[in-house]
Amino acid sequence: MYQSLRSSIERKITLSDEEWRCIAEKVEFIKLKKNEFLQIQDSNSSYEGFILKGAFKTYILNDNGTESVIFFSFENEWMCDIESFYHQKPTTYNIKAIEDSEILVINKANKTLLFKEVPKLIQFHILMVEKANIAIQQRLLDVLNKTGKERYLDFINKYPHKIKTVNNRNLSSYLGVSHEFLSKIKRSC
Repeated sequence: MYQSLRSSIERKITLSDEEWRCIAEKVEFIKLKKNEFLQIQDSNSSYEGFILKGAFKTYILNDNGTESVIFFSFENEWMCDIESFYHQKPTTYNIKAIEDSEILVINKANKTLLFKEVPKLIQFHILMVEKANIAIQQRLLDVLNKTGKERYLDFINKYPHKIKTVNNRNLSSYLGVSHEFLSKIKRSC
């Protein structure tokens, strides 16, 4: 069950069986049904997670009650409310399953222990943080410089197998376009 996590880590660093055992002991397996929350905005519970199966949306609930989807996360991807997790602050985002999902999570205390027990994980952590920063910067550049249609085409090219998983309301929020405009984009493609 945890093999995809081990494979993800070992794409960057090698692990002995003992090091892997330390990791496996510190992660927690969670199953979520569609529309269940891993994290609720303004709570004090934050995890770093690796998705084994399923899909999640990371979003904020605005003052007017509308959702702004920041990211989608799918199988074999990592997700985290970075500031909340690393600085132990109240969570900024909601993280919600958009389909039945299975995820491995670790809390901050266990991650700190892992860094002591398996120091080479610090190198893996640095690579993860670099990748997350690049993704955040790319998302910002896309929002600022690409049209809604270009962002839609990028999304379907990156996740062709997941386009049916994401409903139009969530996708239009992520793209920053209205439902009507998303329908026009889809018809023109």
